[in-house]
Amino acid sequence: MCQSEARRGPELGAAKWLHFPQLALRRRLGQLSCMSRPALKLRSWPLTVLYYLLPFGALRPLSRVGWRPVSRVALYKSVPTRLLSRAWGRLNQVELPHWLRRPVYSLYIWTFGVNMKEAAVEDLHHYRNLSEFFRRKLKPQARPVCGLHSVISPSDGKILNFGQVKNCEVEQVKGVTYSLESFLGPRTSTDDLPFPPATPCGSFRNQLVTREGNELYHCVIYLAPGDYHCFHSPTDWTVSHRRHFPGSLMSVNPGMARWIKELFCHNERVVLTGDWKHGFFSLTAVGATNVGSIRIYFDRDLHTNSPRYSKGSYNDFSFVTHTNKEGIPMRKGEHLGEFNLGSTIVLIFEAPKDFNFKLKAGQKIRFGEALGSL
Repeated sequence: MCQSEARRGPELGAAKWLHFPQLALRRRLGQLSCMSRPALKLRSWPLTVLYYLLPFGALRPLSRVGWRPVSRVALYKSVPTRLLSRAWGRLNQVELPHWLRRPVYSLYIWTFGVNMKEAAVEDLHHYRNLSEFFRRKLKPQARPVCGLHSVISPSDGKILNFGQVKNCEVEQVKGVTYSLESFLGPRTSTDDLPFPPATPCGSFRNQLVTREGNELYHCVIYLAPGDYHCFHSPTDWTVSHRRHFPGSLMSVNPGMARWIKELFCHNERVVLTGDWKHGFFSLTAVGATNVGSIRIYFDRDLHTNSPRYSKGSYNDFSFVTHTNKEGIPMRKGEHLGEFNLGSTIVLIFEAPKDFNFKLKAGQKIRFGEALGSL
């Protein structure tokens, strides 16, 4: 046998293995098309996973008989991230044996570059479980609060995007936007309506901008797993309202934010709104995979990552009462809340046209450093 024939031998064997009986496949696909949508999706997942994992497009011949794989985005959205996050939360609460704490925390420190010299308690044996370690406090002098600028960073993290809100669209990363109203929800109460009415962009913006000559600005800060997990008040303001959106808990790292449009609108989030000296101000804590727990220190009624929720629903709570007609006053730098593991903070606020950010996209920032000022 010549060498060329010998070389073609394995190729012919592979081609023979990859040859699918098209008539039988069409008949099988016809049977699948009669199934209910949930059953069909369940039966399609194994083929879809194999389609993306197997080398050399081994399952591409299926496309010739009408089968199409589920998109990567749809496949990722089907992962039970809320269930996984609750399981991770339970694991975080398990108390580690004293002898195991140093090696476990040291591995985490090495993996994510944690600076334990800034921690209020540097002794790793002090933290009984992973949850306590994630929510470690810092030494008072580790994060001085900038007093010269009107808005400071509420947390450690990476600046994903910032700037002026245009056409009621906000950029989660450069080139990928989401609707401002979908993110914040309706400005006025629509509890009596089955679905929130669609609001024209101009009128929704006018509901937020309270003073003539002002503009809306936004800033997105991504907290990595190794960052300090508490967040603070970015300015002097008064919190009057909380809106909790139950939702997915997909990863919010920059790569995923480029991949999934309106990612922040799909994920569970807690929107705090109120007023500062220039008008409307809001801070939103966005949940992520393994970050089902979002805690606001002054809001004991907030419970995140519940087992059941209605898609697209939200829960409102007002801090303005008969006894407290203003809300919750917050001072710049004051403790506000915390995540488990890492996530995203989104600031959306009203300010005069001469407000300037002191930032660069992609830069690392620490709590207390300046975001911008007039």
